[in-house]
Amino acid sequence: QVDPKDYTFSGLKGETVGRLPGKVAGQQFVIQDCENCSIYIFDHSATITIDDCVNCQIFLGPVKGSVFFRDCKDCKCIVACQQFRTRDCRKLEVFLCCATQPIIESSTGMKFGCFQYYYPELALQFKDAGLSIFNNTWSTIHDFTPVSGENNWGLLPETAVVQDYVPLPTSEELKAVRISTDATRSIIPVTRGRRQKSSDESCLAVFFAGDYTTANARKLIDEMTGKGFQLVQTKEVLMKAEDAHRVFQQCASEFIPLLEKGPVVALEFNGDGAVEGCQSTINEVFSGTKVFVSESKASASQDVDNFYNFADMQMGM
Repeated sequence: QVDPKDYTFSGLKGETVGRLPGKVAGQQFVIQDCENCSIYIFDHSATITIDDCVNCQIFLGPVKGSVFFRDCKDCKCIVACQQFRTRDCRKLEVFLCCATQPIIESSTGMKFGCFQYYYPELALQFKDAGLSIFNNTWSTIHDFTPVSGENNWGLLPETAVVQDYVPLPTSEELKAVRISTDATRSIIPVTRGRRQKSSDESCLAVFFAGDYTTANARKLIDEMTGKGFQLVQTKEVLMKAEDAHRVFQQCASEFIPLLEKGPVVALEFNGDGAVEGCQSTINEVFSGTKVFVSESKASASQDVDNFYNFADMQMGM
């Protein structure tokens, strides 16, 4: 028998509280009427609602469904979820991983950055919550109630450091979680999202389903960012033969047989020389693995558009 009290933080003031990995195990969770608190949910859950919280720091591990903030103000958060919504909120700063377009409503002073966090159990919790680490639309915010001439939301500075917003827990119990907030170790690849691109050259790389798809994609990200290129966006999505023709065009036939194994993982890199940099990295590091890479700078931006237009339609964006 589930006791809702075990899955609720209510009416707390000035406290540090949380749940360790394995302690929520996919249940719903409620956080309400908390002030000046540090709250950490180091587990996956079904849905989470956060109501009437003021000046709190909140970490939420992967949420299978929605995270809904209502009537909250001056909170700093790290959140991973399928759906993200706020209503009647003021001044929330959120490092976000969200599989669908985040929605704000009657909310002002909202700031968003890309989720960056690591602890050993987190990868499995993403799986248990049915979330892909590559599907993160953190910066494509939809404002349900825009005000003419005003902007209710913006992006956190690129230099924003997670720990300055949501510090590591200080309580003995929660210190047991082995956390790293180093962006290079983040379970979610840190993407530029909608920020201004530094170059007019982008490159698309697509890995096909197999035992090492995630590891390969992460390896390419490390190699490319190590060379100074920027990761703009990532996506994991199922493709059919007709999608392959649209995206891969004349090389489609060599990739179509690979689509039956499962979803593809696509990465967009940006920077002068991105296409050549990506091709040479793949030849050096991934020889023997079939990867689609943009052929030339001229075709690359079309590749990126073709793929992400298809993927957005697929995800119902």
